[in-house]
Amino acid sequence: MGFAEDLAKLSEKVSSRLAIVIGEENTKAAFISPFLSILGYDITDPTEVKHEYFADFGTPAKVKQPKKVDYAIAINGNIVMLVEAKSCQEKPEVHDGQLRSYFNAILTAQISIVTNGVEYRFFTDLENIHIMDKEAFFTFNILDYTPKDIENLKLFHRDNFDAARIKNDAEEMLYSQGISELIDGLLVSPSDKFVHFLIKELGTVAPKFEFRGNVVNAKVINRFQPIVKRSIQTSLLSLITRSVNQEMTHLTKDRYFAGSEQVETDVTNGLEDEEKTDVITTAEELAAFNTIQAITKTSTKYNLEIQQRDTVSYFGINLGRTTWWFLRLYLSSTKKSFIARIHPDEAKRLAPDFEIQDIPGVNAEMVSKIKIDSIDDFNKLKPLILRCYEIEASKH
Repeated sequence: MGFAEDLAKLSEKVSSRLAIVIGEENTKAAFISPFLSILGYDITDPTEVKHEYFADFGTPAKVKQPKKVDYAIAINGNIVMLVEAKSCQEKPEVHDGQLRSYFNAILTAQISIVTNGVEYRFFTDLENIHIMDKEAFFTFNILDYTPKDIENLKLFHRDNFDAARIKNDAEEMLYSQGISELIDGLLVSPSDKFVHFLIKELGTVAPKFEFRGNVVNAKVINRFQPIVKRSIQTSLLSLITRSVNQEMTHLTKDRYFAGSEQVETDVTNGLEDEEKTDVITTAEELAAFNTIQAITKTSTKYNLEIQQRDTVSYFGINLGRTTWWFLRLYLSSTKKSFIARIHPDEAKRLAPDFEIQDIPGVNAEMVSKIKIDSIDDFNKLKPLILRCYEIEASKH
């Protein structure tokens, strides 16, 4: 079952049981834990999902009743996400400084979530580094979501988790929401400044449309207000008639592939220095990189040098830019796996002796998760690794 299908199934479950699930603990068991499982986190593994997590920040004697955060989610031993749970009868609001204190103190934490099992509010630190924002940058409602919401949610999946990308997309989500609300308001009730702008720009369309008056004053703006409203309605109807939504989808996709590499690289450059202060590259990761590097050098088609990028959540291998990645390694002490940028069907054909899972990537890209026992398995996976390298190299 795919990511979207799993969400739909949970949505039906929440809808049918919402009236009979009482209290925070029941909400966590019935709604929140299954949601985290869909995001790829093993709620039965205490090294990955720490229930009722308590961190001693240095003053245990002064804490009579230690406050805990409901879930602390770790990747490769680093806590990257904190979740505060509420009863499904409550609003998902931050009532005290508990979650904020944990987020601010745990430097590897990138995301905090407040949820009542129906609505999930995602927070990060866009305003001040390591200081949890007061406003959520993304809200997901399990009973009312769109295809775009699903794509946004995939960013928080264990196998897609990338701190730099999340920060970039968090800003984009926030600004997009604000611009959308601004445009909605202008389309319904054009402001005087907006009408003034349109009047002044008429001549740029064609000389015949240029405003003939000497000055655009309040009287002129009042005259043009109904004209602008009617023109907006006509334009919207015309756009819908031409199926502009589909056209814009293709345009956006093309622009994404053309421009996202540079955008993400620019954003990542600013975040990597902050992130690297919390990252220790292990000898095991370096040994794995050396093995993979040796495999890629056997390619007879391409001779691109590979590079590494270590983060709090994974050890990435790319072709010189972070967006040109083809492998992401997860080498914790208890479990080992890696994400390969290759379709699961081809991965299963190239590595029939290994357990391979379909992973929902962002922008509808399907990638593969391969479980391994040790880094020695990379030598057994030479055909798959070489294929991943050549697929990515062929794009550049």
